[in-house]
Amino acid sequence: MTFSFSIALVWLDLAGVFFFAVSGSLLAARRQFDIVGSLLLASVVGLGGGVIRDIIINAGPPAAFTNPAYLAPPLLAAVLVYFLFSSVERFTSLLILFDAGGLALFCITGTLKALGAGMHPVPAVLLGVTTAVGGGLLRDITANEVPQLFDPKDIYALPAFAGAALTVLLSVTGTFNVVTAGAVAAVVFAFRVTAWRRHWHAPLAVRGWHRLGLDPADSGPRD
Repeated sequence: MTFSFSIALVWLDLAGVFFFAVSGSLLAARRQFDIVGSLLLASVVGLGGGVIRDIIINAGPPAAFTNPAYLAPPLLAAVLVYFLFSSVERFTSLLILFDAGGLALFCITGTLKALGAGMHPVPAVLLGVTTAVGGGLLRDITANEVPQLFDPKDIYALPAFAGAALTVLLSVTGTFNVVTAGAVAAVVFAFRVTAWRRHWHAPLAVRGWHRLGLDPADSGPRD
């Protein structure tokens, strides 16, 4: 990777940290955590996926602990939520939107870092997905929520799989650039939000099983 591309990758990573961090602070607000809890949850979700990624590819100390710039997005997210988001009714929809933004960016940056570390395209896709869903998983577990990753009434990992696979395809064909990266992020974001609003879900582990508490007539968009 060229120096300029490395810088662009860092900015994409920081943007992903910010989006995920806002989702963490919004969840903290919904659970009525204090400002310290909001900052800590924002840090967990914003930095968790990247820390997992850097440890797996053996990149040395994770970027979150070597680059002070990574500490700014969680702090900014906690401050913004504290001052700007006073409508509790909107927390769920905003959380999903910011989470989808982080998912879209992290599946790209995680995959690119894996490829840059010399990983085969297939495990690079898996690491991209791990980077994308890792922070959200830690967020939900820390806040004692049902992890979105394991919610049978929602789709969470599939958009990240799609984004990581598209990133690999574009990279190996030499067509990955700013425009195509933006297109991939938009596809992942739209996939995740549409799946949430339209109640899309994957088949259960055993054919013929039915989802408890899921009303087939409830097909309208969520708030």
